[in-house]
Amino acid sequence: MIGSASRDVTPDDPRGWRLGGAVAFCGLTLARLGLRPRVLLGVDATASAADELDLLRRAGADVHVVRLPAGPVFRNRSTPGGRVQDCLEPGAPIDPVVPAGWAEAATWLLVPVADEVTDAWAGLPPVDAFVAVGWQGLLRNLPRGGTVSRRPPTRSAVIERADLVSLSSEDVAPGTLPATLTALLGPRATLVLTNGSDGGSIWSADADGRREARRYPATPTAGVVDPTGAGDTFLAALVAARLGHPLAAPGGLDAALRLAAAVASLSVEGPGLLGVPTLAAVAARLGRVPDRDQGDQGDQGTATAPPAGPAGSGGRAD
Repeated sequence: MIGSASRDVTPDDPRGWRLGGAVAFCGLTLARLGLRPRVLLGVDATASAADELDLLRRAGADVHVVRLPAGPVFRNRSTPGGRVQDCLEPGAPIDPVVPAGWAEAATWLLVPVADEVTDAWAGLPPVDAFVAVGWQGLLRNLPRGGTVSRRPPTRSAVIERADLVSLSSEDVAPGTLPATLTALLGPRATLVLTNGSDGGSIWSADADGRREARRYPATPTAGVVDPTGAGDTFLAALVAARLGHPLAAPGGLDAALRLAAAVASLSVEGPGLLGVPTLAAVAARLGRVPDRDQGDQGDQGTATAPPAGPAGSGGRAD
C-alpha cells in the first residue's frame, strides 16, 4: 500500500491537525479487519512522530515510513455551498522504491492523496499482481495556499495498470459519464463510482471486455460525524473481500459490496481515523459473527500474500 499521510488542520486536536490520507485509512481498515497490510507511508517531519502511526502498528500494520521534504497539508472549511478544501502544502512525490521483499506482493494498493504516486510506480508491481488505485488523489489541482479544485481525468500509466479503480462522484465534474472514465482504464479493469448515502455503481468487464454496470445500495449509518475517508475504507474492504475475508463469505460481488458498504457506513460515525471500525463492529452491522481465526490472514500490504479467494469486485491490499 503506497501513499502519503496528510495533515488536516483542525481545532479539535491539541496539535492543531489530524493525520489523514487514503493510505492511512486503507491501512487501518485492513488491519482492523484482521489482515496485516504492509504500508509504505510518506510523511513530513511534523507527521513522522504522529500517534496515528502507532495506531496503525498496534492494529497489525507493517508500517514503513518515508520522510518527505514536505507532506500534504489541508484545511477544510464549511461554506453555504458546501465543504471547501484549502491546500496549505501540496507535498512531494514518493520515490518508487519499496523495502526488500515487498516488490513480490500479489496485491498492491496505490492510494495517493496529493499526486504523490507518480506514473513510475506503475512498473513496480509484478505482471500478474492485482493493482487497485484510489483515483481521487490524482484528480486534484493543489495550488500551494490556494483552493483545491477538480482536475479532469486523463490517461496515466498508474490508471492503465490498475485492475480496480475507485473514486467518488464528487471527484469529477457533474455530468461526467462513466463511459468517459472507463475509457481511460485498462480493458479488464473494474470501476467503482461511490455516491455517499445513495450507494454507487460498479462497472465490471466481462470475458469479452464489455463492461456491465450495476448499482449497489449504501448501508444506513447511525449518524454522520465525519465523512472523510469513507471511500478509502470502502475500497480497502473490497480488497479484504477479494482476499477471502470471512465476512464476505460465501464470496461473490454482492458479498464484497455488502462488506464494503458496512465498513464505510461505520467509518463516518467517528472523527478521522478514529471512525475506522473494528472487526467486531463490522460483523455486528452485517449481523454476522467474526471468524476467530480472522487474525491469521497473512501479509496483505504493499507486498502481500496471494489472494485467498475470489470475491468478485477485487480491491486493494497495498
